[in-house]
Amino acid sequence: MAVDNTDSNKSEAGIEPAPEKEDEIHAVQSDDSSSTNTYQEVHKDLTSHEKGLPHSSSKEEVIEPGTDLEIEQGPPDDSGQEEKGEDLPPLSRHTSTFSRPTAIIIPRSERRGLFGRFAVIPEVGRPYDYKNTTKWMITAVVALAATGAPIGSSIFYPALPEMAIDLNASPTITNLAVALYMLAMSIFPLWWSSFSETLGRRTIYLASFSLFVVFSILSAVSVNISMLIAMRILGGGAAASVQAVGAGTIADIWESRERGRAMGIFYLGPLLGPLFGPIIGGALTQGFGWRSTMWFLSIYGGVMLCMILFGLPETLRRTPTPTPTPITNNPNPNPNPNPQPLTAQALQRATTTTTTTQSVKLRTRKAAAIFTRFFIEPLRVLLYLRFPPVLITVYSAAVAFGSLFILNISIQSTFAKAPYNFSTIAIGLLYLAPSLGYMVASTFGGRWIDRIMAREAQKAGRYDPHTGKLILLPEDRMRENMWLAASVYPFALIWYGWTVGPQVGNNHNIHWIVPCIANFFFGCGSMLVFGAVTTMLTEFMPPNRSSSGVAVNNFVRNIFSCVGGVVAQPLIDALGNGWLCTMIGLFAWTTGNLAIWALKRNGPRWRKTMDQALKA
Repeated sequence: MAVDNTDSNKSEAGIEPAPEKEDEIHAVQSDDSSSTNTYQEVHKDLTSHEKGLPHSSSKEEVIEPGTDLEIEQGPPDDSGQEEKGEDLPPLSRHTSTFSRPTAIIIPRSERRGLFGRFAVIPEVGRPYDYKNTTKWMITAVVALAATGAPIGSSIFYPALPEMAIDLNASPTITNLAVALYMLAMSIFPLWWSSFSETLGRRTIYLASFSLFVVFSILSAVSVNISMLIAMRILGGGAAASVQAVGAGTIADIWESRERGRAMGIFYLGPLLGPLFGPIIGGALTQGFGWRSTMWFLSIYGGVMLCMILFGLPETLRRTPTPTPTPITNNPNPNPNPNPQPLTAQALQRATTTTTTTQSVKLRTRKAAAIFTRFFIEPLRVLLYLRFPPVLITVYSAAVAFGSLFILNISIQSTFAKAPYNFSTIAIGLLYLAPSLGYMVASTFGGRWIDRIMAREAQKAGRYDPHTGKLILLPEDRMRENMWLAASVYPFALIWYGWTVGPQVGNNHNIHWIVPCIANFFFGCGSMLVFGAVTTMLTEFMPPNRSSSGVAVNNFVRNIFSCVGGVVAQPLIDALGNGWLCTMIGLFAWTTGNLAIWALKRNGPRWRKTMDQALKA
């Protein structure tokens, strides 16, 4: 790989100029009385004390999870400093100026991923070394791509009545086009995530969005409901790749101390789909018919395909190429010094038998490897649910996501009837309230979570004695932010349920703005849950498996949302919004707080067991 040594070229490529002196790279693993953790690669930060220079204070740095070297927790022994009479702070709380290693730009001929040489942003040896502006650009592209799958679901709601008439199908059958779309969004990411860990992120993005464009076009020209449902299933599975692989890309380029904020911005994509989908779907359906919604998805997919092709480099961590084992001409270590000559007939029989046997064994092994790679390995990520930290984290997000889809269906059905009788476009605008909550929580919540994580590390005295950087643990993201979120969104849901629609015993209806205010707080609370959970799942996993945890999360939460989408309307008709939202809200509040309490109490012990199992 070639190194571009000019600062101007690196600045144009979006890479930080390298300092003159590189720090050594090593890996760190914390080991205390409560947990043993693995951590990602970190830079060795030489202190002024080690260089023999006068002390100068600087802000604390943070290290990331990695592997290999064991260290002790807490401040190191300062006795050596006292003996020398030096007035220096503890080494574990002191850092000198931190410098990045030299950014290595990968030559175009060696860049990974499908059509990697066409990317405007070059691939680098270590994605952490991109400038923040470049990181935000990559984050924005991935977030926009992640909007495709959810907008493909919600854009269809206003078109369902017209589609049922056009294709001569019952409302129950047409609802399958949405429900099975959600089911595909839960299953297909297991395969996309598994393949992305070996083929790379960029290849999966390009392949999946190419398929998304094809299936969206076929949906637009469907001649019957069966063809439409089949194409919708395949299109939803293709577009859902970004929801799992995208979180892996965020983990590839952002360090832990900044990852919470970046993950919150990324997660705006999947959550803003329900906002823009009904508005766009309603306008297109009224003006051009239901098929125009599918043509819109085709165009959107094509635009994202171009953005990915030219604006998204490969970010998956490079793994060292194993040294091939030398092959000797004589595999027998103790050959017979006096071999007996074989006749031509015996030699032919032996050669034929050996060749046939080896061929059968080779083909059998190859078939088994292909079957394992394409069918077994993608499903193995579900085994992560056997670890309590992953199970509890995924459950917290799944309950919130199921509640979100029940709320979306309630808004769609309730405001279309008396006493509101809102138009399709007006109903779509009602989704602005929760979406504004998503924006506020993603903008400020991610930064808040990062600060909480650093505060907990400082409180516990988790410092690397070599660099003085804070050692961050994933479960530190579940503190007062999650206690607050797990209470805000359930009670906001109850608030919405008892203030929307005709109220029994009232002579007048409550103004529609009141349930919209409740939905704003629902958006804030649920977004805090989604952002913290997604970030934690990327940090619980090994470095090259960060998207696997998010794929498991998508699998469980989309099953919850699929079930919620199917049963919501019958339950609303039977119980009403008030009692249904009360039941769901109390269930979410009780189980959500119990999950946070269990993780806070047993998290270090569970994670130690999980780390040992993943190493085995």
